[in-house]
Amino acid sequence: MSVLDWDSPISIVGYVVTATAVFLSLFKYYLYITCGKITSSRNMEGKTVIVTGANSGIGKETARDLAKRGARVIMACRNMETAAQARDEIVKETGNKNVVLKKLDLSSQGSIREFAADILKTESKLDVLVHNAGFAETFRKTKSVDGIEFTMATNHYGPFLLTHLLIDLLKRSAPSRIVIVASEMYRLASVNLNNLNPVNTLPAYLYYVSKSANIMFTRELARRLEGTNVTANCLHPGMIDSGIWRNVRFPLTLPMAVIKAFFKTNEEGAQTQLHLACSSEVEGISGKYFRDCKEAGLTAGISDMERAKKLWEESAKMVKLTDKDPKI
Repeated sequence: MSVLDWDSPISIVGYVVTATAVFLSLFKYYLYITCGKITSSRNMEGKTVIVTGANSGIGKETARDLAKRGARVIMACRNMETAAQARDEIVKETGNKNVVLKKLDLSSQGSIREFAADILKTESKLDVLVHNAGFAETFRKTKSVDGIEFTMATNHYGPFLLTHLLIDLLKRSAPSRIVIVASEMYRLASVNLNNLNPVNTLPAYLYYVSKSANIMFTRELARRLEGTNVTANCLHPGMIDSGIWRNVRFPLTLPMAVIKAFFKTNEEGAQTQLHLACSSEVEGISGKYFRDCKEAGLTAGISDMERAKKLWEESAKMVKLTDKDPKI
């Protein structure tokens, strides 16, 4: 039998499997070497940073890195049990005991207001606000306690309200930064400005919608913050094997198991938001979208500032902003 016995089904299958494995290994290596990495060694001592969703995934890695840099890190989390474990782990590893855990459920406007009131009472400054927390669902349609579709409530309306409530503290702490985790998946969806509480829409699609809203919010926020020395930028962290995928249901779990083999690790996925939170390279830069620690372009549709303004105005109504709330 020859070395390449193409008449043998077993041999053919073997060569196909081997070739596929080699290709996938090379592809994985390509993803690794093209993964952006923060190059700044900036010390963050004396800085106060809030990281939402810091109990797991890229949020936890972001909190860990900031703690290593000496920052006062406020871990704003919904699941206090896993958050306490994460905090203890970070403190033990970094030796930084100035890591604080506070309860925050971004799907609840009441929880957001309680959290913000506590921050304003206990913190004298806020240098960086990292909107990292996110939620993804596939089929189950759920409303928040405020009657808002759960994905949009957590991923867009929550950060929108929290930013408003903390903006005066950020301004007093300037130069300060707001970092918003979006996604390249925004390209798969569009915000329907005529239906900003899409309770009957497939949740899987609404994750992409919420990421579009994140970018539109960032751009309008940056416009409104011009001259304040508070910057706002958003980013795509990459496809991450993080806790956000735990809500993906069977049978999608089968292809996801294969696809996730090519995702970034949580540490790799945290690089771009750390770049925006720490690096002197982005000092003064605002209203931009980043990918792999570099500024990236956006589609024409998502760059429409009239749509961004309309989303802002309608979002203010959705979160019930009052005359007593801070203005941006």
